[in-house]
Order: sequence, then C-alpha cells, then structure tokens
Amino acid sequence: MQNAKRLVGSRINGHSTFEVAITCFRKFNSQMLYNGIGVGGVYIFDIKACFHNAVRFSYFRTKIGENRDKTIHLEHKRIYIIRHGETDYNRRGVVQGSGVDADLNDMGRAQADAFFQAYQHVSFDKIYISTLKRTLQTIQSFIDLGLSYERHAGLNEISWGVMEGKIPGNIDDEYYRDLTEGWAAGNTARTAEGGESPEQVRDRQKPVIDLILSRPDETTILVAMHGRAMRILLSWLLNEPLADMDQFEHSNLCLYQLDYNYETQQYTIELANDTAHLMAVAVGS
Repeated sequence: MQNAKRLVGSRINGHSTFEVAITCFRKFNSQMLYNGIGVGGVYIFDIKACFHNAVRFSYFRTKIGENRDKTIHLEHKRIYIIRHGETDYNRRGVVQGSGVDADLNDMGRAQADAFFQAYQHVSFDKIYISTLKRTLQTIQSFIDLGLSYERHAGLNEISWGVMEGKIPGNIDDEYYRDLTEGWAAGNTARTAEGGESPEQVRDRQKPVIDLILSRPDETTILVAMHGRAMRILLSWLLNEPLADMDQFEHSNLCLYQLDYNYETQQYTIELANDTAHLMAVAVGS
C-alpha cells in the first residue's frame, strides 16, 4: 500500500495519536463499514487498545482507485467478564444456581454502581448476559446509556438441582463437598442430582462464545454471568482441565479481563478476580 504512514506515540496537528484515533474512528466508522470511503480517500484503521490505557494506532491513507484493503483490521477482542452483584441468597450462603432467579440486594446494587462508575468510560460494543435477572440488574446502568445487550441461557449459572434454594445444613454440606471433590478428581461428567455437570455447562457455553467470536467488529465486550459458570468458562477458554476450575477464584462483582487473539486463537488473562473498583463500597459499608 503506497503513501502509508505509521504514527505511533506521536502527534498530528498538535493532537495525540490517541485523540486522532478516537475522533477519526468515530467519524469514519460507518464509511469504513461501507467500502471505507473517507474524505479524499480511503481510511483503514487498526486501533489496538492495550490494557492500562496504552494505545497503539496505525493509520493508512490511499487515494480512491488504488488497490486497497477495504476491511478493518481486527486482530484482538477485549473481553470483560464479571460476576453479578450480591443477592440475599449469596449473603445467607443459600445455593441459587439457575433455578433461583433472585434480585440484587442493597449491597449488590452498590457493587453494580461502583463497577459502572469505574468502567463507564470503556466503549463496550455489546453486553452479553444470562437470562437471570441478577445479571441484568448488574449492568442496568450501562443499558441506560444506550448500550446494546443480549441475553443467553448458555451463560446461566450451573443448575444445582435439588440443592437450589436450600439453607445449608450438615447433610447438604456433605453432598456439596462430595460433588465438588468428585469434579476436582476429574469426574466432571457427574451431574448434581436433578441438575447439570460442568461438562454440560461447558457445552451450552460454547455456542455463545462462538457467536461472540463470529462478531470481530465487536472489539470490546462485557459479559455478566455467575460464579460456577465463570469458573467453567475460564477453564475451557484457557485450555485448563475442568477438574482445575477452582483455581479461578471469584466474588460478587469481580472482574476477569481477557484478550483474545484472532490470529493465534488464544486467550490471555489481563486481570483476574479484580475487585479494585469495589473499594469505595468497602469504605462506605
């Protein structure tokens, strides 16, 4: 491609490349999607937003009529995965699973607001949530900004079957411990009585992730889901055995931030079980 100029960490007419990248990307986004026709030529952007606010920006300009690539070069996808905010069931230690559709409590709403305050600046292209209302309530403030979202049952919490809605007791604790120890020993095909196995949860998650990856134009997405389902998801995304899922710790409104490389088809963890955004809630409680 002729007359190509690579601008990294420099300035254009007194503006940083980051400022120009954001301005131009917003201005010409629709044109790029429709043959990339811009003012006086074709504009093709490769904006790679690196974590910790580092941005690399590649800018190419060719005149109309020249041989050119009219696609947006999208090599990475940034995926923010959060667990929903706290419910009264969480506080009491009662199993919810996919069969108990509980609301957030006051603490959960405060956690959701704290996450929104910390991440409202992120330009999420789409939000993906489960069909359970605690995930919807967790990201409601983003929806109020006009962000697009989709609900998928594949992101629901594991079904704990007969355990759901029960107040923990000695017998229940023994059953739960035996079940999870069996999973840790490698028997991840074992289902909870009347419920699901980790392998079944993984299998219903895969079509949702396939759908997400089939949309490379959504470069930054937010996924709101559930604790055990999150452990299962992270395990297979990162090519870890489901038996080792408990290594992925979680708490209400924790954040895992991943980078997906389309070329290598590999995920990289950038943040794990991060709750720095909840510090204001902890101080205020």
